Amino acid sequence: MRRPLEIGKNMLPVIAKESTRVHKLALHLPTGSSSPFIARLLSTLSSNPNPSKNPPRTSTAEANKTFLPTNVPSLPQSFARQTLLLSSLSSQLKSPPNLSEAKRLHAILIVNGFLNSVYADKFLGSQLVTVYVTFGFLQDALVVFDKLPQRTNLAWNAILRGFLDVGRFSRAIQFFHLMVSQGLIPDNFTYPLVFKACTELNDLEEGKKLRDFILWNESQYDMKHNVYVECAMIDMFAKCGSLSEARKIFEGIREKDLACWSALICGNVQSGEWLEALSLFKRMVLDGLRPDSIIMAAILPACGRLEDMEMGPTLHGCAIRCGFNSDLYVSNALMDMYCKCSATHFAYSLFSNMDNKDAVSWSTLIAGYSQNCQYLESLQLYLMMNDAEIRTNAVIAATVLPVLSKLKLLKHGKEMHGYILKQGFESDVVVGAALIEFYANCKSMIKAEHVFRLMSDRDITLWNSIVVGYSLNGKIDIAFQIFQRIWDFNLKPNSITLVSILPICSKIGALRYGKEIHAFATRSGLGTAVSVGNALIDMYCKCGSLELAVRVFNQVKERNIVTYNTIIFAHGIYGLGEHVFQFFEEMKEARIKPNKVTFIALLTACSHCGLVDRGWSMCHAMVYDYNIPLDMEHYSCIVDLLGRAGHLDDANDLIKKMPVEPDMNILGSLLGACRVHNRVDLAECLEKHILEKNQKDSGHYALLSNIYSSTGRWKDALKVRTMIKEKRLPKRPGSSWIEVGSRMYMFHATQSELGKIQDILEKLLLGMRNEGYMPDPSFSSDDLQYDVNDLTNFDAS
Repeated sequence: MRRPLEIGKNMLPVIAKESTRVHKLALHLPTGSSSPFIARLLSTLSSNPNPSKNPPRTSTAEANKTFLPTNVPSLPQSFARQTLLLSSLSSQLKSPPNLSEAKRLHAILIVNGFLNSVYADKFLGSQLVTVYVTFGFLQDALVVFDKLPQRTNLAWNAILRGFLDVGRFSRAIQFFHLMVSQGLIPDNFTYPLVFKACTELNDLEEGKKLRDFILWNESQYDMKHNVYVECAMIDMFAKCGSLSEARKIFEGIREKDLACWSALICGNVQSGEWLEALSLFKRMVLDGLRPDSIIMAAILPACGRLEDMEMGPTLHGCAIRCGFNSDLYVSNALMDMYCKCSATHFAYSLFSNMDNKDAVSWSTLIAGYSQNCQYLESLQLYLMMNDAEIRTNAVIAATVLPVLSKLKLLKHGKEMHGYILKQGFESDVVVGAALIEFYANCKSMIKAEHVFRLMSDRDITLWNSIVVGYSLNGKIDIAFQIFQRIWDFNLKPNSITLVSILPICSKIGALRYGKEIHAFATRSGLGTAVSVGNALIDMYCKCGSLELAVRVFNQVKERNIVTYNTIIFAHGIYGLGEHVFQFFEEMKEARIKPNKVTFIALLTACSHCGLVDRGWSMCHAMVYDYNIPLDMEHYSCIVDLLGRAGHLDDANDLIKKMPVEPDMNILGSLLGACRVHNRVDLAECLEKHILEKNQKDSGHYALLSNIYSSTGRWKDALKVRTMIKEKRLPKRPGSSWIEVGSRMYMFHATQSELGKIQDILEKLLLGMRNEGYMPDPSFSSDDLQYDVNDLTNFDAS
């Protein structure tokens, strides 16, 4: 029967044998011919040494001194003495204290002839190979392995482990093929090593071939299933994305140990199957197994991703009962879980009670505060870390930079940039991306461009950051150009790239671009990512294609809270109230707990559909059923709901009863309702609050002026307009864009250099007047005699 694994004779590349000769001289081995396979492997290793694994070698002089026969005890003269020596050497080779001792024992084996074909002991030679691999000297192990007259599975497995230790996963698989081609039958220690190589390479096909090979061997040689091998198989399938295969093997194991559960749970967590991972964990505990620290640290992120604050404390209690309250990895995972559940106060309490904190502990909480928009707390914690004399590493620097950008601390960010340069972190891709985003958020795109150009390794992460940076600063046309240039540098967009560019399509209504990106996502397989699916739904909704948004929603395999919030928000804006609450019920059936954004979407839907009673019902459910407190955005939605329905006095009473000072969004909602319902009296009351806010945007002043204009109160309107000029409040100019070829061109209403556009606008204005169209006087406090400048300076925002 043909074996499933196809073994090629020339599977290793042809490489010179010089490396083998050099190592033979160093070890005082004969310079005869050696296996070409091993010679090629040796040469490959020599051409690319691994300094982290290989400590400084002993010099040739020291090696000669070590291997001189005079340093070796006299040769045994009898069989009894030889047997005793073999036993002693075997015992010493099990755990030599250092490399020098290993070389001394190697010399004894050579001098006594225990490695040649006459007196060879296959177990001693295999032990020696294992010793060299353990000390990180894979080249020396290969030289010894090459000269062994008899190679046991122990020696083959040692070399396989050596390749894994130095990250040569492809070589490990090739070496396994060589082992099988030599007629050896791999044992239960061999297979897990090869599965590990497949996992690291994400080579699912090779893993399947190995699984088939194991099944064939078991049928041929009547071998029993081995739990250790099956556990490695589960781990490989799960981490390579084939959870169904992993689950099939898992369910076929009668007595599942902790390692089997750990492999499947970790695989589900890595694949984003959070609910399934938690379900498996519960089942494991019900089966009477006690989780170890590895499983506990792996399952906590799943709870954090689901923002499940009911399960989170339960897992915390389980960790304490299992004695992991002082385990550093579990404590760090608990902090991360609480931060993702927006419970930073619990995370800080845990952090404060930790006896031992490492850099990960500090960076986890610093990032947690930042993710929850608690930027001051994040910065204060970083300063505490400095006081504790914890060194800022690259990860912490990349974590702190977004905090500094949100607080607009440009000077401190530049100081951090200087520190990064001194420490040599500037080549780190994550740090580089954080620097680009920092300067972009601080409106310093020149600095961001400079960092981008200097990065020697232009990873796709950097391109994502610069695209987002230009988008944040209103340079949408440049953002599109950079996105199109990604392919020129042989880079492949990832899911973050698509999530970054799709909102730009939404901003300018570029449906055609959005469809092209959707097609690319489908072809490249990126469309399966939940974040990409959410961005596509949002893009189609905002580009006016609700039908396509629903189609994408129905096609996505995984839905999270963002997916439902997006589709609910879109249907609410379109005034489709019944559909909104259908999606809300579907979300609850999927066991996805609504958050504060969900209720903002629901209240917005009620506002657009005129469902006042339903809106109050949603507000009650949010506070009393889901324990979500009302914040400023919820109050703004309720005021908008009441204002649109004409209940302006109720909205005003609500504002007066608010426990906090209303912001301009709330006042602006009521002011807009005053404009619609012609409530000048209420607008006058709001004027005092608006003037007290000392805002920097002229929009609300313009709205107030238009309210006065609509009732013919020109003096009051002029007074407000005069305030705008005296306070020098900025006026956001309207912008337009046009696509020529594959390039996007943008211009703003204040741009006077576009002469041709001015001419066209003048002709259009004259044509409108000839047709009898006149401007609406309620939107201007100035004279009704419009000219071209009035039109081009019109506030289109």
